[in-house]
Amino acid sequence: MKTFARNAFLLVLLTPMLTIAQQTEEKKVKKTFEDYKSAILNDKGDEAVKQVDTKTITYYGDILEKVKTADSLKVDRLSLMDKLIVLVIRHRISKEEIMTTNGKQLLVTAIKMGMVGKSSVINNEVGLVKVNGNFASGELLVRGQKTPLAFEFHKENGIWKLDLTAIFPAGEAAFHQMVKQSGEPENEYLLSLIELTTGKEPKAEVWVPTSQR
Repeated sequence: MKTFARNAFLLVLLTPMLTIAQQTEEKKVKKTFEDYKSAILNDKGDEAVKQVDTKTITYYGDILEKVKTADSLKVDRLSLMDKLIVLVIRHRISKEEIMTTNGKQLLVTAIKMGMVGKSSVINNEVGLVKVNGNFASGELLVRGQKTPLAFEFHKENGIWKLDLTAIFPAGEAAFHQMVKQSGEPENEYLLSLIELTTGKEPKAEVWVPTSQR
């Protein structure tokens, strides 16, 4: 009986402390997104990159390798989003910079050049946050309205970081729908989109590995 009473007392004592700790983590998760959003809106690539996780940096490292070495057949087999990113980088960034950069710096450059657009964050907020150990998900709110999507975060070295790759599948699905609605062949649509957003027609060399130019 005494053991039961002691355990019950500890439970009553610890529950508020655990709740406070959980709320603190949720606030930290939201701050990570807010800091990332602020950096994007102010073209501060170096600050934005500080808020993303290792998985995101690795992704941009893989993209960079494709930019350097993938031939037209390999690029054509990529997902729509990956293909667009590879083509845009080859179109907008010089060979010298591509060959001397890394995945992290590539993301910084992409943000500074507007390739990671302000439209991707300007109307977005994080709503309900769920924390499970070193993983957290944050409900995506668009103009204050709930959506079925969520941002994902990972705690690295005690700091919450945003996983940009977690929202890519939803973006890929939306992208496919846009291509379908355009009625254009996929690659023609992508090249037209690049010309529209950059004001410059892509040359045939965007299909050539940067290392071979």
